[in-house]
Amino acid sequence: MSPGEELDPIPDSFILQPPVFHPVVPYVMTIFGGLHAGKMVMLQGVVPLDAHRFQVDFQCGCSLCPRPDIAFHFNPRFHTTRPHVICNTLHGGRWQREARWPHLALQRGSGFLILFLFGSEEVKVSVNGRHFLHYRYRLPLSRVDTLGIFGDILVEAVGFLNINPFVEGSREYPAGHPFLLMSPRLEVPCSHALPQGLWPEQVIIVRGLVLQEPKHFTLSLRDQAARAPVTLRASFTDRTLAWISPWGRKKLISAPFLFYPQRFFEVLLLCQEGGLKLALNGQGLGATSVNQQALEQLRELRISGSVQLYCVHS
Repeated sequence: MSPGEELDPIPDSFILQPPVFHPVVPYVMTIFGGLHAGKMVMLQGVVPLDAHRFQVDFQCGCSLCPRPDIAFHFNPRFHTTRPHVICNTLHGGRWQREARWPHLALQRGSGFLILFLFGSEEVKVSVNGRHFLHYRYRLPLSRVDTLGIFGDILVEAVGFLNINPFVEGSREYPAGHPFLLMSPRLEVPCSHALPQGLWPEQVIIVRGLVLQEPKHFTLSLRDQAARAPVTLRASFTDRTLAWISPWGRKKLISAPFLFYPQRFFEVLLLCQEGGLKLALNGQGLGATSVNQQALEQLRELRISGSVQLYCVHS
């Protein structure tokens, strides 16, 4: 891109908010575009050994006075004889009837990964990959535009994602793979081993941030002979995304080009019988045909280009 060049408009559904690493608590941040059905918020951290309680509030604004409405208040409490979670809604300065969940899945001194999955009528919460609770909305989800984190908690990362488009009905938790430990900065070029190849229902996840002056982004799957039967390439010169065959033939993918400087991205590749399905930032973009035998013989995922990687998983 040349200096001063304008970006093409991109549908909101394709834009993901960058993750935040090691914020200082109390921490309040704007949720870009607000909340909507199909959005997920991931919270990774550690509960201190002397923790009494912490809370995660999905707020309708960020004012201090008057206090904003809170559509969903998630409040684990550790200081009682029976640790539990309180959920509630604050409306017009008054708390509504609280809901209590016993058998708290969080422990003092332990790390955790909490996933908030927002549906059309309720939010589901999982802890360390297991469903923990669901809470029916008492205020419109569309009003929520702020996330607040308070209390006794060490936050390592906050991530914002769209639900996995490969899940039937887009209502359930994606099968295990969103529960990942996001850690700042993997080295690029990056090589990730695939010791058993790829098999149906296996998912590859790549998350990262495009650098300030990008030149290219390439994701390739290679076999034992270092051949690359599958290559996905983003070209910053003509702003195209394409599959590249082993013989160099290019097959363009019809989609908004979202690999712009300083923008967060998520690539999902779902292995299925005879090919791979592609999704970018939670939006399905079709598939490419690959022989099943060739998929089983793959041994390496290689990523190169002008990106900062946060997560590579298969």
